[in-house]
Amino acid sequence: MSLLREAERCIANQGTYKALNAFISPFRGESSALAAVKDADGRLSAGTTKSPLDGKLVAIKDNICTAQYPTTCASAILKHFTSPFDATVVSKLAGAGAIISGKTNLDEFGMGSHSTHSFFGPVTNKTAGLAGAASAGGSSGGSSGGSAVAVATGQCYAALGTDTGGSVRLPAAYTGIVGFKPSYGLVSRWGVVAYANSLDTVGVLAKDSRSARAVFDIIQGFDQQDPTSLKTSARSRIQQMIDKSSRQGPLRIGVPAEYNIEELSPLVRETWIRTLKHLQEEGHSIQPVSLPSTKHALSAYYVLAPAEASSNLAKYDGVRYGTRESQNDSAGGTLFAKTRGEGFGDEVKRRIMLGSYSLSAQAIDNYFLKAQKVRRLVQQDFDSAFALSNPLLPSHKQSSRSDGVDVIICPTAPSLPPASESLKTQTPLDAYMNDVFTVPASFAGLPAISVPVAHNVESGAPLDTTGVQIIAQYGDDNVVFKVAEVIEEWQSIAKDTPGQA
Repeated sequence: MSLLREAERCIANQGTYKALNAFISPFRGESSALAAVKDADGRLSAGTTKSPLDGKLVAIKDNICTAQYPTTCASAILKHFTSPFDATVVSKLAGAGAIISGKTNLDEFGMGSHSTHSFFGPVTNKTAGLAGAASAGGSSGGSSGGSAVAVATGQCYAALGTDTGGSVRLPAAYTGIVGFKPSYGLVSRWGVVAYANSLDTVGVLAKDSRSARAVFDIIQGFDQQDPTSLKTSARSRIQQMIDKSSRQGPLRIGVPAEYNIEELSPLVRETWIRTLKHLQEEGHSIQPVSLPSTKHALSAYYVLAPAEASSNLAKYDGVRYGTRESQNDSAGGTLFAKTRGEGFGDEVKRRIMLGSYSLSAQAIDNYFLKAQKVRRLVQQDFDSAFALSNPLLPSHKQSSRSDGVDVIICPTAPSLPPASESLKTQTPLDAYMNDVFTVPASFAGLPAISVPVAHNVESGAPLDTTGVQIIAQYGDDNVVFKVAEVIEEWQSIAKDTPGQA
């Protein structure tokens, strides 16, 4: 298919699937964009294409700044805000010839697991619903649900999301696509509206790992505007360390016993086991690993992330940033009480309150500091499991383990996507549980990818795939793509050979 026909199909799908509410700011400037796609088609024919993304439509999560479209973060307090500049990742995509195809819906400021906490309305996932009824709809995951649904329904070639505790991987699992979170610091965060600075990572959602890798290759790289961006010298040192590792032939795959929790859906567990069996049949070795601090990771996450969020969101007062309420904006003697009260949604208010309390003088020792200690323990658990030493550690603490593993494989989510109706009665704690398998990798800043694996034909589940997550040591992003490609090849063969899934 030509690039022009692919672009026209994506644009048509935005109209077809408008009711799913995947976009806050849909595609604009169609005529000029299609002219750019035609130019890209010419370059492709002449063999002078700018990159694998030249002429491809890529959607952007609406908490990543763009000068062409508003950046609302799905919040009333930013409903009229348009950035004067593009985020670094957006500039890199444009420089590679990609066409920005709109801004996607999300949970407000990235806070949520189902993309229902949006000022512009919830995102609907047409691929999941009660008894498989597409009309009923189901959770699209969060917070990058709009990006995931846009990719799953062919409204764009790929999309950018942000992953703080699983916000790229969970939506990917719930919509049957690939979601990749790079190692923290490999992709610039400059121009990304902050939720939790020490966790936020720009990720990629795509139909397959090859497409996700093409986007990642474009957006990664050192950015001097981002103080958390990994310097070029450090990237070279990490790559040299990986190249010198003794990894040859079959991979050693770790299976964490702590992830086999009681709440794990039987269908998810069966798909996880079947994936491991296939990899073993391919010659890779399977060995158990222990990540004992995992059981505390989720609780620690919901102390640390809201704490950072409460600080980051303090600037939205309608004076310096945000839309200010025009009347009676000094209730109770506080200048911006009404602006913040009406500008933020319930989930954002909940996390601001939680974060403010955990940072208070009477609570910081018992909550925030202890959560930081748990985070360090989670990082140490991963370092103990992997054969490759953590390249961020001081040289005297780096040591490879001969009995360590190359990757860890586990489910992305403990259950299948819930139906939309059930979300109305779900408590915040129930929603937080969706992140139980994704938070640990975020805490350690590790690369992780969610890949869809088909259920058995007789499963009868609303969504016919389960997300399987692949995690590797810091900086070893290439190996997660390698394993993802092996799984995708197996799935492709199984699809063409009924009964082989």
